[in-house]
Order: sequence, then structure tokens, then C-alpha cells
Amino acid sequence: MTIRSFTVSPLAATFIACVLPTLLQAQDDSTPYEAPRTEWGHPELRGVWNFSSSIPMQRPTALGDREFYTLEEVMAQEQARMAREASGLELTDIIGGTIGGYNDFWIETNPLDYNLRTSLIVEPANGRLPPVVDGAPVATGGLGPDSPGERPVRFTVGGVGKDGPEDRGLSERCLLGFNSVPPFEPSLYNNNVQLFQTEDHVVIFNEMIHESRIVPLDGRPYVPEQITQWTGDSRGRWDGDTLVVETRNFNDKTQSFAGVGISANKLLVERFTRVGQDRVDYQFTVQDDQAFAEPLTALIPMFRADGDLFEYACHEGNYGLVNVLQGARVEEGTWDYENSRAVR
Repeated sequence: MTIRSFTVSPLAATFIACVLPTLLQAQDDSTPYEAPRTEWGHPELRGVWNFSSSIPMQRPTALGDREFYTLEEVMAQEQARMAREASGLELTDIIGGTIGGYNDFWIETNPLDYNLRTSLIVEPANGRLPPVVDGAPVATGGLGPDSPGERPVRFTVGGVGKDGPEDRGLSERCLLGFNSVPPFEPSLYNNNVQLFQTEDHVVIFNEMIHESRIVPLDGRPYVPEQITQWTGDSRGRWDGDTLVVETRNFNDKTQSFAGVGISANKLLVERFTRVGQDRVDYQFTVQDDQAFAEPLTALIPMFRADGDLFEYACHEGNYGLVNVLQGARVEEGTWDYENSRAVR
């Protein structure tokens, strides 16, 4: 591999010294990795894994069908990012308007290691979401003004109004995290998952909203289809060295994927493959013919994280939601300060 020479800052030089050997090693696939085994002979997946990523879910349209960046491009992008960070410009990138929710100081987008892909979506081949089916509901939410829409609110961040808690997004109500709804995907922060294994079960434990999925591996049938759940009903199996988890029976109160569809129509297939000492590849396929014209598949590298996960308590007593609704009553002039209640 030939790398063109260019002048780098001290920060970028540090990046190159630390990360370049890993990237170069990643290009050498001549020696297949042999995953360590559990006491039951299965590939060892236990541990805490971080799935932060600076790679977008969808490939920028200007890149066409190009799957990978060059190593030089990745280093140049990192050099530019570190220069912005050193200058303090990164902290001025406010999310959500004049006041906003968070600036970049709080956002966890840098992975613990790097990959050269131009998108996390690997199928369709253009690295972008498939066409949306006519009539499929689409709603995205966000940290800015409320989005137009009605109940049920299926997106996680933001809301459609402030008349009651049912108008707010799922993460504001502390029901589901914005990066833990199956499938989980990189987001603002807390991009960590812990995997537990026994001989006949796997537990997928996301840090956000301390969401746990207990996945049987013993071939038992799914629960009856009329019994639906927020995170669906999961069953797992081993396909060679890959753990395959198939989930169905979602309720109708979340989306299929990327702000599109209704989760009750979704079939989700996740694959966990140990590909290195400190890496597990997480691949998922979303199939919903009432949302997308074809299935979509994404591949997210997860890297080992030192330390333990601690409880993510969302709002203690969910005072944040109380304050949002109370603030709306004050704004509309219906708040009775003396009795601390709304007057209709």
C-alpha cells in the first residue's frame, strides 16, 4: 500500500502513530481470525462493546457506489477534525437551535477504532435506504421544534406537542433509548452494549435505558403473535461462528427503521461475529415490505470497551418530562402557580 506524504500537525501525528498500525493490520486478511471459545464451545462474545461511529448510516450520494475511503482520506478527515477540536470550533456546533440540547463536547461519535467504509448500510449496494413504500408513515423527530404528527409518537427524540406525556418521544418518556431500540445503532452517546452468554441463552444489554433482551438458544417457539412487546420476541441460534438473533412480534408503538414504518410489520435479523481480539461485527437486516421496497442491511464494528456498565437511570422521577409539560402550561397561561396545577 502506497501512502502519499503530507504535512501533519502534532495531533494528527499522534493519531497516525496510534491508529495507522491498526488500519494497516485491518487490510491484511490473509490469516483468518480464530475466536476464543466459551466453556460450551461457542465463540466468546462476552464483554462490553462500544459501537460509536463517525461513519454515516447512509452513504453520501456524491460517493455513488464507492464502498471504502482510502487510508489517506481517513487520516486527512481525522486531522481536520482534531484541528477543529483544538481550535474550539467543535464546541460551537449547537444541536437543536439557539439554546439547543447538546454541543459537541457531549457527543460520542468517535469510534474506539476505525473502519474505512463510506456508510454503515451495506445493502442495497448504493449504501442508502431502499425506496420507501407509498403510504408508509414517516416521522423523524429531533431536538428542535416539535414535529407535525399525532399519537402514537413512534420516534424516540422530540415530540408532536405538549398536551400530555403521550405527545413526547419514547426516550423523553424513558420508555426506550434512542440507540437501544432493536436494532441498536450509533447515536449521540452511551453507545455501549454488554453481551452475556450461557450454554442456552444470550443476553443483549444496552447501556441506554438499561434495556435487556434475553435470547433463548434452545429452539423453543416464539410466543403467540398476538403477544407483542416493545423490543419484540427474540430467538437465537449459531450459524458457524456467528450468533444469529431473529426478532419478531414487535408492538405497533415504534418504527421499523430510520423514521419509517410501523414496527409491528418488522422482521429483524441480527448477526454477531467475533472478528478480532477486540472486535465484534454487528450486522442487522430489517425486512418490512410495508415500509421499504426491499430489505436493508447495515454492518457496525463494535470494539471492546474497558470497564463496566452502570445504570442509566434516565430522569430520576422523570422531572424533565414534568418540566416540559409544566413549561408549556406556563407559556399558554394555564398554570395555576398557587396550587401548582394546570387550569383548563
